[in-house]
Amino acid sequence: MHRRFCALLPPELLFVENPTTGARIAVVPGELRTCYVEVGRHVAISPGAVPRFLDRMHEAYSRPGRIGSILTAACAHHRLLWVHPFLDGNGRVARLMSYAMLRKTLDTRGLWSVARGLARQETAYKAHLAACDSPRRGDRDGRGTLSEAALAAFVGFFLRGCIDQVEFMHSLMRPDRLRDRILIWAEEEIRAGALPPKADQVLKAVLYRGQLARGEVDAMLGVSDRTARRVTAALLDAGALSSASPRAPLQLAFPAKYAGRWMPGLFPDR
Repeated sequence: MHRRFCALLPPELLFVENPTTGARIAVVPGELRTCYVEVGRHVAISPGAVPRFLDRMHEAYSRPGRIGSILTAACAHHRLLWVHPFLDGNGRVARLMSYAMLRKTLDTRGLWSVARGLARQETAYKAHLAACDSPRRGDRDGRGTLSEAALAAFVGFFLRGCIDQVEFMHSLMRPDRLRDRILIWAEEEIRAGALPPKADQVLKAVLYRGQLARGEVDAMLGVSDRTARRVTAALLDAGALSSASPRAPLQLAFPAKYAGRWMPGLFPDR
């Protein structure tokens, strides 16, 4: 993620300045840091220890189960920042990592992002991260060197930010009416000749089931295999449906060009 993100930055942004000497140090996309760094009052671990700590993070946070994966998305967010593996861009990588972990665990399809929730409360977000850097507050504050209570408080803050974003997108998308809006759009496209007849029935099936095997389309519509392929191809070409491969099931897509019709209010009017 660091390599792909930083590779798109202009060269003038791929430098950091040593606060003591003023020397400019190049940030190499995807390369772990080779020098010591301080972030506020936090002195990050030695550069030689970074790979070992990243291996330990992978071992600790690769846990099965949906609940465990959600909690580790929050815990790993701070721990990656605490390790501070890169000279610059650690915050961006941590937010992308949390987004990717939640997208995989919850199958969010990218419909909401915890990064927006954290950005809306930037001051509280940074305060929680700083608190998590603090040492253990007595024998009842976990078993590691860092405060477990502070980490638990951050996890609560992180999850509330997730819920805030789910509710925000729910208010914009109005999913209780989403099916009706998509089917009305399909009917209008059929009348205009942009989609073949019965395309709305395929969309309706996908909306109810979540996905539809290609081999079921002909029997469901009561048409020939050739006609079923034509209907399917038209919906794929229109961007209304997506499929991972020519043999993979059909799934609903959310193309930006239909956002105004399918999800009014999601984007501001021009």
